[in-house]
Amino acid sequence: MLAIGFIGAGTVGTALAIRLAQQGYQITAVYSRSLTSAERLAERVSSCRICNVPQEVADATQLVFITTPDDAIPYVAAEVKWHQGQNIIHCSGADSVSILEPARRYGANTGCFHPLQTFASVEKAINTLPGSTFALEAEEPLLATLKEIATALGGSWIVLKASDKVMYHAAAVFACNYLVTLVKLATDLWQTFGISQNKATKALMPLLRGTMGNIEDIGLPNCLTGPIARGDLGTISKHLEALERGIPSLLETYKELGLQTIPVALAKGRIDTEIAGELQTILKKN
Repeated sequence: MLAIGFIGAGTVGTALAIRLAQQGYQITAVYSRSLTSAERLAERVSSCRICNVPQEVADATQLVFITTPDDAIPYVAAEVKWHQGQNIIHCSGADSVSILEPARRYGANTGCFHPLQTFASVEKAINTLPGSTFALEAEEPLLATLKEIATALGGSWIVLKASDKVMYHAAAVFACNYLVTLVKLATDLWQTFGISQNKATKALMPLLRGTMGNIEDIGLPNCLTGPIARGDLGTISKHLEALERGIPSLLETYKELGLQTIPVALAKGRIDTEIAGELQTILKKN
C-alpha cells in the first residue's frame, strides 16, 4: 500500500488523514506551519510522524495530499522537489490540477480530490465525510486510485474537467455558504419583532431540516412550497410592503430570489404562465 503524507494539517487534511487511517491506509508523514495542528493529527494517527519541512513529506511518501489553504497550494507545488511517478493531490474545489504544474514537470502524477462537504470542525468533518461526494480531476492511473479512496471513505465520486471546476465550486457556494447568509437574513427579520438571533435560529432549524428533507425525498421542483409555488400574489405583495417599511435593504434580495423561484414553481405545475407573469410584474416593480 502507498505511503501517504499530508502537507497541511487543517480541518480537511486532519479529517482525511484520520478517516483514511481508519480504513487501513498508511498515513506516514505530516507537515504543517502550525506545529499544534501537526501534533493533533499525529496524536490521532499513530503511524504518522511530524516533518520539519514539506520536502521531508515528499521524500518519505508516494502519495501526497496538499491540504493547505488554496492560495498556498501553488507555492508548495513549486518549492518541493518531487519524484518521478509520485502522486500529488490538492483538495481545492475551485482550482484545477494545473496549479500543480511544477510537480508534473518533475514527472509526478497530479490530481484533485475535493470533498463536497462543509467542515466547521475536525470532529464534524470526520463524521460527515462518509456519504459525501468527491470531485476528482486526474489522469489514469491516479484517477483510479482517487476513486478507490473516495469509495473507501464511504463516499461517491464525480470526475470533472479543469474547465468545470470554478462553476462546480460556485454551485457549492450557493448551496452551502449562501444558505448561511439566507438564514442570517431570516433571523434579521425576526429581530424586528423582538426575537434574538439565537432564538430565531433555533426556531427556524426544524423548518430548515424539513426543507432539506423535502429536497432529498421529493426532489426538485416538487419540493418547492410557499407563496410563489401557490401563486399567492397577495402574500407576496404584503411581503414587499413590509420589507420596504421595515428593512428596505433586503427588498431587492427578496425580489431577485422570488424571480429565480418562479421557473421552479412553473416546473412544479402549480401555477400557469399567466400567474407567473403577474408574479414577475409584482417582483419587478421599483
